[in-house]
Amino acid sequence: MKNKIQHFDPKDFEAVKNIALNFPGAEESISHEGTPSVKVRGKLMCRLHDSGEFIPIRLDFEIRDHYLERYPEIFHLPDHFKPYPYICMWINHYDKKLLKEILELSWKGLATKKQISEYEAEKKNNNV
Repeated sequence: MKNKIQHFDPKDFEAVKNIALNFPGAEESISHEGTPSVKVRGKLMCRLHDSGEFIPIRLDFEIRDHYLERYPEIFHLPDHFKPYPYICMWINHYDKKLLKEILELSWKGLATKKQISEYEAEKKNNNV
């Protein structure tokens, strides 16, 4: 087995991971090529790409297209990801509020209906 040279720094994923882990059922994990990731119910929510340049985030196609069009300086879609429900965010070009918004949408696509309703109820109670 060949050892691949790592081109990523796990610290580049810390801010994303810290936000993602606030959602119910989100768990820290390791994905492709040993990259840090977050999963929900065993399914990949987001990870640091092994190139170290961007973060693939699971997102339904329709939602993904909206964000790609609206924020082309933040999100992109390499050819490899086009047939899959992911959007790719450059690691150095995002704003925290937008990141939280995208991660919440991603989480909602993976969470159970019960987790979502409990999360929404708690969110509503905290904003009152």
